[in-house]
Amino acid sequence: MLDKIRQLGSDTAVYGVSTIIGRFLNFLLVPFYTNVLPPSEYGIVAYIYSYIAFMNIIYGYGMESAYFRYASSLEIGSEKLNFTIPFLSLVATSLFFSGIIHALSVPIASLLKMVAHDALYVQYAAWILFFDTLTLIPFAALRLERRAVRFALIRLMNIILNVALNIVLLVKFHLGVQGIFISGVVSSAFTVLLLLPTIIRQLGIRSEPRVTVSETLRKSGRELYSALLKFGLPYVPAGLAAMAIQVIDRPILRAFTNDATVGIYQANYRLGILMMIIVSMFDYAWRPFFLTNANDPQAKPLFARVLTYFLFVALTLWLIGSLFVDDIVRIRFFGRDFIHPAYWSGLGIVPIVLFAYVFTGISTNLIAGIYIEKKTHYLPWINGAGAAVNIAANIVLIPVFSLYGAAFATLLSYMVAAVLMFFVVQRFFPIRYEYSRILKLFASSVGMYLFFRWVPVDGTVFMRLAWKSSLVLGFVAILLVLRFFRKDEIRAVRQILRFSAQEAKPPVSAGIAEGESLPKIDN
Repeated sequence: MLDKIRQLGSDTAVYGVSTIIGRFLNFLLVPFYTNVLPPSEYGIVAYIYSYIAFMNIIYGYGMESAYFRYASSLEIGSEKLNFTIPFLSLVATSLFFSGIIHALSVPIASLLKMVAHDALYVQYAAWILFFDTLTLIPFAALRLERRAVRFALIRLMNIILNVALNIVLLVKFHLGVQGIFISGVVSSAFTVLLLLPTIIRQLGIRSEPRVTVSETLRKSGRELYSALLKFGLPYVPAGLAAMAIQVIDRPILRAFTNDATVGIYQANYRLGILMMIIVSMFDYAWRPFFLTNANDPQAKPLFARVLTYFLFVALTLWLIGSLFVDDIVRIRFFGRDFIHPAYWSGLGIVPIVLFAYVFTGISTNLIAGIYIEKKTHYLPWINGAGAAVNIAANIVLIPVFSLYGAAFATLLSYMVAAVLMFFVVQRFFPIRYEYSRILKLFASSVGMYLFFRWVPVDGTVFMRLAWKSSLVLGFVAILLVLRFFRKDEIRAVRQILRFSAQEAKPPVSAGIAEGESLPKIDN
């Protein structure tokens, strides 16, 4: 048990460091855009990228998830066969889709209620989709092989190039929105080049015995491809529904308001980067982890403990981000505010967005049962319900509360999806979660935030920062009073602090020594 938790922690740390650095570099584009683009132009970028997000699901049609499932078990065919079939399938279909979109860019732009000039952005979007799709299976292969460092480095190089190109093209060449899309195409194509060694190795071009495409198809290719489609295709409606929860608010917000409001909403939504980082780094390590530990007798108690620890980290960071966001955006660099004041009117949505990501993380943990039991046909219904709630709530709330209505609609839809996921998965993969500890986490963090809203403190910057810091410490103190932390966990933390440099005596991470069983879980 201890070794497995450490394995998850190790992989999460690697993915986490790269994700934190990468997301931070990418996040730097938000203050950059707010200081070089008016809200209306930033709104156009957000609008087109919301459709790119939808098309990513169609382009991938569940092949990444299907690859994970069958490449991890090798139920059908060899390792190379399990890579070759989905990869070549995505190459063919993505080339076809992007060619069609490029050729029909003018009518597509008109359909999306954009001016004729914006057809150029549609063409760029088509090839961003093409190159991004080619990376799905190679990146999945690196994750499955636990080559976290290589995965992380390639992702970082992609982001660094994208950020650098954005700065050069927008500042030096003044290309505006066009420069953003050119940067996306070039950085995506560069990522494919970096993944070529992985692609060539997995296709078997330089290995013995050599696995050619014809041999692949003659062997169990048809059987495997049929299984991949059967497993992966349910992810298309499920993925579209999940993506609707994430980005459908932008088109609806644009329909009820204008490009400037969408730009303000997008900039502040992106300030939820803190929680997005946590969920992303957890997801990267979590999926291969639960697949490789699915048959362990202690798998279910292990998964329950992981959810508790995830929520402790996530809700702590939610509280910190919610309390300090006003101070962060006012930090000045080179005579400019971190976020331009023209976008400050939407700062109130940040705590809502951060909280929505907490429920995304809960769904990420719960989806283990879906994967393990091959119950992907439930996903369209779960995500579809969340999407339906999102669309209905946006239509009802946006006319009344504008961008705040869109934020609340997002939170509500994520909560609905997480609750439905819980009840569905419990039917065929029941897990006894640490309910009392989870309740203490939510009650303490939400209670402390509400207290902050009800008792505002004016004064100097130092006084406000000190007050907010005391609230974060108060959250931890409440958990101690409520006996959230177990004695063995407190001992483990002390051991980590005392013996962190002694590799020969590693601390007991979760209070569970090797050979011991989990302590009784409170309800």
